[in-house]
Amino acid sequence: MQNNPTPPFAFVIMPFSKELDDAYRLGIKSSADECEVRAERLDEQIFSEGMLDRIYRQIDIADFIIADLSDRNANVFYELGYAHAKNKICILITKDAADIPFDLKHRRHIVYGGSISYLKSELIKNIEWAKKEAKSKEKRKILVTVKSPTGDLTTTEQTAEATITFSFDLHNKADQTSPEIFAIYLYTGNQWKVIQDTRECHFSEADIAPYKYRYLISPPSHKIGANGLSHLKVKASRTLAMAWKGDEIKDEYTVRGRGVLRLETSDGNYDHEFDFNLELTEIPF
Repeated sequence: MQNNPTPPFAFVIMPFSKELDDAYRLGIKSSADECEVRAERLDEQIFSEGMLDRIYRQIDIADFIIADLSDRNANVFYELGYAHAKNKICILITKDAADIPFDLKHRRHIVYGGSISYLKSELIKNIEWAKKEAKSKEKRKILVTVKSPTGDLTTTEQTAEATITFSFDLHNKADQTSPEIFAIYLYTGNQWKVIQDTRECHFSEADIAPYKYRYLISPPSHKIGANGLSHLKVKASRTLAMAWKGDEIKDEYTVRGRGVLRLETSDGNYDHEFDFNLELTEIPF
């Protein structure tokens, strides 16, 4: 007889309130069941250690985290901070977009506004992504961490242009030198002008669906020493509005999207997907 594989484990951090019971049982638990994932929060578990120690241990062993930030619960934010410090894959959800702090808006999140059916449909897609990401992460020898992006807005009477700075840490978690990095590609859905240092990066059509473009980035180093760290920074600019095309030139824009950073190495490709969501406002000189 073959043993069934252990399903992925998602630890859920959220307020324990009646107002969020439907979101948990009909949204989170139901979605996880359909994706063959075991989702639990602390109040469902029996344990003998202290509550905080238990939370730490569950975050440590979880394949990924689902965090409901509704009502800005302080305990949830504390636990989410620990999860981020541990480089855990996190899916953020909330009833109200205002509950997501500015420095978390670039991370993958779902605003469900009280609609359990919408929460479930979006969670299923995100849980499937998290399962794939967790499986891929186990095989990676180079861990990619995305720093919070920053952005600037520049306007004239005729145009509005966004410039976003993306920063990535490349961490070799192995006790030996990393595989050789031959090339790095940044995949995007829209066309950007990507600058590394002072050089404009070459681009071509993307070979990963649904992305449209890929930009060739020079590796900061071709090998990373044992437990070493390397840093990569690029700037991407794009015109948001053109007056001669009938666009309104505004002094504030929301710029959001999703991208992939691909490392082509002697050990295969490492793909890291990331989201960004920035509110850009022009600051007068």
